Amino acid sequence: MKRINLLDIDTSNKIAAGEVVERPFSVVKELVENSLDANSKNITVEIADGGQKTIKITDDGEGIHPEDIEKAFLPHATSKISLIEDIYSINTFGFRGEALASIAAVSNTILKTRTTDFDFGSEISISGGKVNSLRECACNVGSSIEVNDLFYNVPARLKFMKSTQREAALIIDIVERLALVNSNVSFKVYSNSNKALTTFSSNDVTDTIRAIYGKSVYENIIPIEKHSDIASVHGYIGSAEISRGSRNNQSIFVNKRYVKNKLITTAVENAFKSFLTINKYPFFVLFIDIFPELIDVNVHPTKSEIKFKDERFIFKFVFDAVHEALRKSLKDSFRIEPLNLNDFEREERSNLKSVVQIPIDFKLDVKEPGIDFTSNNGFDNTKEFMKIETNRNIYGESIDTLENALSIKEASYSLNKELSVYLEQSKFEAKLPVLNIIGQFNDTYILAQGGEELFIIDQHAAHEKILFEQYTDSVNNRKVVAQILASPVVIELSTEDFVLYSENINIFKTTGFNIDIFGQNTISIREVPIILGNIEIKSLFLSIIDNLKAMGSGEAVEVKYNKIATLSCKSAVKAKDKLSTLEMKALIERLRFIREPFTCPHGRPTIIKITLTELEKRFKRIQ
Repeated sequence: MKRINLLDIDTSNKIAAGEVVERPFSVVKELVENSLDANSKNITVEIADGGQKTIKITDDGEGIHPEDIEKAFLPHATSKISLIEDIYSINTFGFRGEALASIAAVSNTILKTRTTDFDFGSEISISGGKVNSLRECACNVGSSIEVNDLFYNVPARLKFMKSTQREAALIIDIVERLALVNSNVSFKVYSNSNKALTTFSSNDVTDTIRAIYGKSVYENIIPIEKHSDIASVHGYIGSAEISRGSRNNQSIFVNKRYVKNKLITTAVENAFKSFLTINKYPFFVLFIDIFPELIDVNVHPTKSEIKFKDERFIFKFVFDAVHEALRKSLKDSFRIEPLNLNDFEREERSNLKSVVQIPIDFKLDVKEPGIDFTSNNGFDNTKEFMKIETNRNIYGESIDTLENALSIKEASYSLNKELSVYLEQSKFEAKLPVLNIIGQFNDTYILAQGGEELFIIDQHAAHEKILFEQYTDSVNNRKVVAQILASPVVIELSTEDFVLYSENINIFKTTGFNIDIFGQNTISIREVPIILGNIEIKSLFLSIIDNLKAMGSGEAVEVKYNKIATLSCKSAVKAKDKLSTLEMKALIERLRFIREPFTCPHGRPTIIKITLTELEKRFKRIQ
């Protein structure tokens, strides 16, 4: 039987430090919150090698009394509370008295501090929780704490650190969150002596939002405000234009404390679903003020989680606030302006029918079973004409229909290229029988017959899978064809997104993107894969970033290629696109010869097969 041992102070301190100090950004969070509790108005954060080598926080706060400087590094030493009852009326960030002790236990720490009552400051040096020196020094009013060689005496923790760029991005992200809730404080962040973030003191939160997220987000936010007897909520929510594929742009603050709370997040997202049909996560910055006795902040050592006394009330309160703000915003955006009849008549007269005939030559020497290229039912070997719609009427309706065209909605692809790809794919074994086109149902599904079986093909899913395999083959063979954009697309990224792009820059190059650095956290996209066709480049790029972010750093490169390919197949024919018989036949013939024609890149089925026996059973012809 094992006997019970009493752990020594050094071991217990290191264990406790593991709860508070998870990684460098945890150190920055705790120290910056101490600076805010000291009523600082200017806070500077300097880091080296993602904070693993050096973290230095300088503020102009109240400082620490010389007699308390050594006591500050003892476990459970704090100036925020004195009795257990004080926990239920906390208005400060810190209160547990664990941060400084935990940080000093796993690093080499130097603290310089001075209060207004003294003409000189005090300096203390601690390594692994042991005091090296304590002396007087010259310094400004406020505090400066430097944390060097984090986890030097706990090397096992270093194995769980991410890249220095990613650790730096996490640090910048937490400072950005704290800057949002403290807009009256000026923040500066330097990473390896390079300026990474600057915010200026302002009483308007939108100034800080613009400094952090950029002009695009600033111009697409909607104010929100609601009050009750026990709580109030205010802040900003974003329109659908700035929604993202991850929740990184969501910030919740309860009594100025940054927290992560599924209850509030769900309330906001459910309110959005009432108005906006989007498959992304909305942007929001919410500030909730509530009586301290109605929440419990002592749930986790990092103080990132809280509990509400009445969760149902909070959920409905936040939901109603967001719902009302969105309803008002949409109502304002749909105000009808008076119609100018003169302009109306001029536009109607100018929208005349105009059709251009473009000749397309076919030079085909290969004959494939399933299509007779010499018959009238297949591709004419002489010459076809494709009518291209060049105008629409004032109601946005098509004036002409597309006739005898093999468009399949792939911008920048000529017919000859389409057919050459098909002929190249015809070398593979067919996975489907030869199908005869019956027609198109609801402009979405292709009906075809193969023997005594009915095939129903989802035209969008099928074409998407064709493009997916074509693109992945191009990536694997290093033969991705790129097209130069008429004008480069400039995107200003968050620090975290820019770091993620930098870590995967070779993946973007391999998949056909030509991207240049265009300033701090800004990129310029000059070329994109030709398979993209006519698509919103910025939205696609941010979706790829969100997918890479969700996968983490451990996924294989091939998986990341497939994710990009899945997102890139946006030029596929859509549901409700009316196709000619020729288009449907070409689409199905290409589908027959791909490797896996039965599911789309997202896992949905592309084909449903109904046998004659099943049909006759449905019609009670047979039992």
